Amino acid sequence: MTGAISKKSKRKKSKDRSRKDNDNENNSDDNNKKDFSSRGRRRHRSDDNDDDEEGSVDGGTYDVAYTTSTTGADDDEEKKSGKEYFLEGRSEDDVKRIDKYLEGPHPHHSKVRNSLYQKEDDDIELSTKNLSAHQKRSFDKRRNSSKKGRKKIDTKLERLEYKKLAAATAAADAQVVLHTEDIGLIEVENDMERTTRLSQKELKNKHLSRQTAQNIYDLRLGTGAGSYGIQFDRSGRHGLLYGGKHISLMDCHLRSLVTEFHLPGDEEVIRDVTFLHNSSLFAVAQRNHVYIYDDNGAEIHHCKDHIDPMALEYLPHHWLMASVGRAGYLKYHDVSTGTLISEHRTKMGPCNVLRQNLSNAILHCGHTNGTVTLWSPSSSTYLVKMLCHKGAPITSMAISASSNTMITGGADRQIRIWDLRTYKELHSYTTYGGIP
Repeated sequence: MTGAISKKSKRKKSKDRSRKDNDNENNSDDNNKKDFSSRGRRRHRSDDNDDDEEGSVDGGTYDVAYTTSTTGADDDEEKKSGKEYFLEGRSEDDVKRIDKYLEGPHPHHSKVRNSLYQKEDDDIELSTKNLSAHQKRSFDKRRNSSKKGRKKIDTKLERLEYKKLAAATAAADAQVVLHTEDIGLIEVENDMERTTRLSQKELKNKHLSRQTAQNIYDLRLGTGAGSYGIQFDRSGRHGLLYGGKHISLMDCHLRSLVTEFHLPGDEEVIRDVTFLHNSSLFAVAQRNHVYIYDDNGAEIHHCKDHIDPMALEYLPHHWLMASVGRAGYLKYHDVSTGTLISEHRTKMGPCNVLRQNLSNAILHCGHTNGTVTLWSPSSSTYLVKMLCHKGAPITSMAISASSNTMITGGADRQIRIWDLRTYKELHSYTTYGGIP
């Protein structure tokens, strides 16, 4: 037994010795790595601040106090920023014009970014108070690596700002070249003169240039033609004039007639029209159904699913034509395939006012009970219901280009402006010339 015990003790001693040797080798490798890293760090130090930097190895730790060098400070001061480069040698008026083009939805994004960076640095200083030396070093390494990525982002932002400055300068220069005439106004010779007495004929013949005067013209549709409506395409060049049984397509830029025709039948009437994807096709809401014509006046399609239509709208990004009729059904028709996509029952009675929101393709229906409902092709019920005119039917409606406000007119001679973000009334006015 004694011999076996002695052999076991010898094996334990040999294992302990091998472990100590391995630990000594690892410690020596760590010290060599630290010396190598310290040499590399000393190479990048500035010669002016060698006295401030001290390194010591105590208990396997190495602490270095870093200081920043100021060798390139003078060069940075001599360099000009992008804005100073573009504004050099320009007058105060040019600087104001460029600043107007530079102002955007986020004009102070650089200040906000710098303030966020400052908050981030303050949070880092607070969070590293309770850390050990080893934890601080590892934290600094991760922080320096993230700073490299942030530098890349900063360079990209500087390039974008440089491009923005170049575009603003070019736009300001183009403004001077293109806008050669000031905005026109009427100046009176004395305080007793009234500009309301100036007629359009006198303004055209005496006060305007020949090119501007050509844009003033009258369209005489004949006596007894009744009320007419006009609808423009998305480009604004072509317009559809409709009233009674007469419809005409004209080029407003050339002031020329493209096509014109009258509907056959004594009981036929045109209630509403709308352009489709361009001016070559347009839809007409007639007495019984919806018909599609081309720019030559030829009938292309007869939409029998749209019964007794009162109003039309076209969604250009979805290729959908929408109609609402006397029965209160809102129908969506795919003009690319010629099929009916969806049909919704409004349950509000007859509807003759239909407008679309250009930003989200939501249709607004104005009903005879004074309410406005918002519809989508995929929803069988209305999305929003607003009581705009209490006890008075909706007679007219419009949506702003920003798609944030809606204007409604009712039989109570009221014009109301609504905020579509909060669905609250902003203003209301009373008309004295009749129903809007």
